[in-house]
Amino acid sequence: MSSARAQTPIGPADLERFRAVQALAYRCAEEVARSLTPGVTERQASAHLGRLLRENGADDWFHVPFAWFGDRTTLRGMRNPLKFFPSSRPLEEGMPYILDVAPIVGGFTADIGYAGCDGENAIFDRMIADLEEYRGLVLDGVRARKKLSQIYEDVDALAARHGYEPAHHTYPGKVLAHQVWHIEGPGPRTVVAGFGNRTLRRLGRSLMVGLSEGWSPLWNGGHRSDHAPVPGMWAIEPHLGFHGVGVKFEELLVVTDDDAYWLDDDLPHVRRWARAERVVARDGV
Repeated sequence: MSSARAQTPIGPADLERFRAVQALAYRCAEEVARSLTPGVTERQASAHLGRLLRENGADDWFHVPFAWFGDRTTLRGMRNPLKFFPSSRPLEEGMPYILDVAPIVGGFTADIGYAGCDGENAIFDRMIADLEEYRGLVLDGVRARKKLSQIYEDVDALAARHGYEPAHHTYPGKVLAHQVWHIEGPGPRTVVAGFGNRTLRRLGRSLMVGLSEGWSPLWNGGHRSDHAPVPGMWAIEPHLGFHGVGVKFEELLVVTDDDAYWLDDDLPHVRRWARAERVVARDGV
């Protein structure tokens, strides 16, 4: 069984394929977001997102589409994994929402999270602006070769300073991030508990290899993450909650033996922050 530490570096052609799948996932999420109106349910939104992705080439899933509206965006009370699945909750004016999906196209995986709000919500606006700091914190920590568990603690400490709850503690395994891969081989393309069967098999293999080598493909604050960043493709997903509002981004980070960089900076949340900075610079606020 091959080691993820010794895996072949991701070449330019493969990077472009990963980038294309991530861009596709975000385009579909933005299209669904533009279609959302009061009365649309989480199930309807997630089904729409799944249809769009399949129509545009998605042929498997790391995980199927999720949609969370209102206070469900904070993940409070969702310790039972079944609670993560889309519900009949309808969108209302002023509600935040999160769309989260991980499509696979031709074996190449992306995992994205898109946060938005129907109408005006001052708490959402403040939180989505603050989220930019977490993106820089994670990248700086990986480039400094900090232990993954320490970066996790740094993210939680920043959330505490902002007064936010780290909603990623509610994810299975309390993960802040996880590896994604080029999923090779045909295999049955079935879904088990929301996750693609081929993905679950690949994750199982990585967990076994990591256990023998002292690392984990699941990045959390536990002892299994007491190691320096492991080369590969990582889906980073800081998720924050406050007063019934949840926000997150999720995107791919490329980790090499001695560096790290975001796979793509042309993403909705990055563009949103850039627009806000231009407004501040223009108005001198």
